[in-house]
Amino acid sequence: MTMDLEHIGNIPVSTSAIASLFTNIEAGNQKVRSLEAAHKIIRLKKGLYVVAPNVSRVALSTELIANHLYAPSYVSMQTALRYYGLIPEAVYTTQSMTLKHSRSFDTPVGRFEYKNMAREAFSIGVTSVNMQSYAFLMATPEKALCDLIANSPKVNLRYLKDVENYLEEDIRMEIDDFRNMDISIFERYAQVGKKSKSIETLIKYLRK
Repeated sequence: MTMDLEHIGNIPVSTSAIASLFTNIEAGNQKVRSLEAAHKIIRLKKGLYVVAPNVSRVALSTELIANHLYAPSYVSMQTALRYYGLIPEAVYTTQSMTLKHSRSFDTPVGRFEYKNMAREAFSIGVTSVNMQSYAFLMATPEKALCDLIANSPKVNLRYLKDVENYLEEDIRMEIDDFRNMDISIFERYAQVGKKSKSIETLIKYLRK
């Protein structure tokens, strides 16, 4: 059965999906508990597991786990900005946006935080990142920046100088990287998302 577990790869799966591999055993759920005790699978939350890397031979993806742990959601904010190499600081919590209530999970593979957002703004600037054997949903750099600003209570970008201070001093993003961003995503977000005034100031900076 180790080979069957290996074929699952690093995609999170339910208890029943793992138990279904053991059709010759009546107590499939008990087998799942045995696999967890043997460190062949990792419990992310009740009813959701991921195969241990030493069994699957595939590295875990915290981004992929984040999508499955609390759905619908996509990876965003500082996690996404760091993924794209736009900010220098290491990010130790995987941050995501969701249509559900805000929530956090502490798992054996790290901490995952989810922030609620309006349905109207959810799909703007979300992309599928395709890896060799799996894919996950992540904000584009523009959407990640919008989400970060919208969920930073003390951030209020009223003037163009505020934009420079925020980017260069607060999150340490290069202005040139910001200038290469897609203004249309900011424009769409400003129409329906939170902190629209701050996003409009970003747009003014890009247009100057």
